Amino acid sequence: MTNATQSLRPQLDRARRAWRASPLPRFFAWWFAELGALLPASWGRLFGGGAQWYLLQRTDGRWELRRTGESEVRAQWPRGTEAAIEQAALSAAVRETDREDLRLALLLPASAVLRRRLLLPRAAADNLQQVGAFEMDRQTPFRVEQVHYAVLELDTPAPAGRFFAELVAVPRDTLDPLLTELEGAGIRVDAVDVAEGTGRLGVNLLPPARVPYRTNPRQRLNLALAAAAVLLLVLALAQWLNNREQALAAMQVQVQDMQAEAQQVAALRQELQDNAGAASFLVRRKQNRVTMLDLLLDLTRRMPQSAWLERLSVDPSGQVGFQGQAPQAAALIDALKDSKIVRDPNFQGSIQPDPASGKERFYMVAQLRQAGSAAPATPASAASEAQP
Repeated sequence: MTNATQSLRPQLDRARRAWRASPLPRFFAWWFAELGALLPASWGRLFGGGAQWYLLQRTDGRWELRRTGESEVRAQWPRGTEAAIEQAALSAAVRETDREDLRLALLLPASAVLRRRLLLPRAAADNLQQVGAFEMDRQTPFRVEQVHYAVLELDTPAPAGRFFAELVAVPRDTLDPLLTELEGAGIRVDAVDVAEGTGRLGVNLLPPARVPYRTNPRQRLNLALAAAAVLLLVLALAQWLNNREQALAAMQVQVQDMQAEAQQVAALRQELQDNAGAASFLVRRKQNRVTMLDLLLDLTRRMPQSAWLERLSVDPSGQVGFQGQAPQAAALIDALKDSKIVRDPNFQGSIQPDPASGKERFYMVAQLRQAGSAAPATPASAASEAQP
């Protein structure tokens, strides 16, 4: 373990304690257990990973290897056996475990270590190693230089603002020869712990300088897969966003087309309304104007049979001008004043006698009435009134 790692150890210990105190470990343990129960057993063995701890313990002049939580001895060999034989026995015992998951812990008997229970203030939880070094002289007959030690935080209920911890120490004279013997046989352990039943106490008395450095290819692979998953997620989100943008653009084009069609429909509707208004205007204009037939019928009915017209004209303003001859032209004013077709009859110019016919030549003007106020005469009534 490097000096940088040692300097970061308090922060790492603080993070581990915060993690263990949170409900997340229990939740993830339950979740992964439920997921694992859904997989077939073969898949569980294939995808199952994590550290697999094996416990190496010296008993009566021989080494015994067990798997944590099991009482069955998987391999054993006498002390002082050749290194090749020891490594072969160890390899045969752990052949079912992936080398990346294999972890080896040296177990010390409880009689070989010294354990002291400590009641510490909560502020000391971030510096347990320093607290252990300070308490070593007070709690044990050893100095810090004479032992390898570790401090384990306990879950035992404690007074407010305090917590219980356990100081575990082993003399260097006891541990160092065992580590040297194992290293001479080519066996490096990942931890040194204290035997407790079929398992271990949960401390690590291995000196930092002897902790083996391990590379974790799976971690690199997992990081690469995680990065690929994040990249694929980003690409999927980008594709989804692009699809949404394309759909929005297509909808905008459709809206623009519909707006153009709506404008065309509005223009056609306006044109239709204009045409309908013009047609209505023409109809009303036609209805409000007196027809030439009604004018001729009315003049024929009211003028005497001895009079005739030589010329008849109607200008756009509705003024009627007619020229003709009659025996008594002055009587025509009285004949036309009750007309429902024309009004305000007057002579234009003077009345002059015609030597050839012996009648009076006249030129009269009048104004057409509106069609609603006129009562056009039927041909039958006009003919009956024209009879003497």
